[in-house]
Amino acid sequence: MKRIRIPREAAYFLFIIIMSFSVAMVAAADFGLSMIVAPAYILSQYFPVLTFGQCEYIVQGLLLILLCLLLGHVRPIYLTSFVACLLYGAMLDFWRLIIPVFNPAVTAPGSMAMSLRLFFFAAGTCLTALGVALCFKTYLYPQVYDFFVKAVSSRFHIDRAKFKLFYDGVSLILSLAMSLILFHGIVGVGIGTVVTTFVNGPLIGLFERLLDRHVDFFTALPGLEKHFHWE
Repeated sequence: MKRIRIPREAAYFLFIIIMSFSVAMVAAADFGLSMIVAPAYILSQYFPVLTFGQCEYIVQGLLLILLCLLLGHVRPIYLTSFVACLLYGAMLDFWRLIIPVFNPAVTAPGSMAMSLRLFFFAAGTCLTALGVALCFKTYLYPQVYDFFVKAVSSRFHIDRAKFKLFYDGVSLILSLAMSLILFHGIVGVGIGTVVTTFVNGPLIGLFERLLDRHVDFFTALPGLEKHFHWE
């Protein structure tokens, strides 16, 4: 079978589109979001004047500031990770606005039939894994969440897998603390959060293998690629 050729730069935008769509889908299912995006979702529920995407700007902006403090310096190229956040947040709000079942003002999260909620959660979880797999195929910096893990682990020579596990754990604790403090209950975190924690890694690996088998990723702008590195 002939392999599909896709520029790495295009993979970056596919990643943004797919990730934003999948998060909107999982949020509509209302079984609980991943611990990574849960803090932004919880903020959006507590401050209804702010959209989910706008709260992503706040959370990831603060995380980028923390990253620069930890690294001890700021390189302008680091700000491109926040550009990814801006694009993702805008697309997330776009999907939640134009698709009625994703729009909380039209269809309350979790109010659909159980079969549809389960489909949204399963499909959204798979699409999220595909989005992450695509992110690995581009040299452009991902959202601040992933950039933080890669940059800090590289700077301090920490095993990336172990630091990612630590980061996820801190994100989960933060999400639970925010939920209990702001709502005196559990919001944004649920059984879906637990399921995602266990299946995300294997699913990402599966989609990586499928992409390697069927897609040939190439750099269309080599002059741009040389500006992107982790250190």
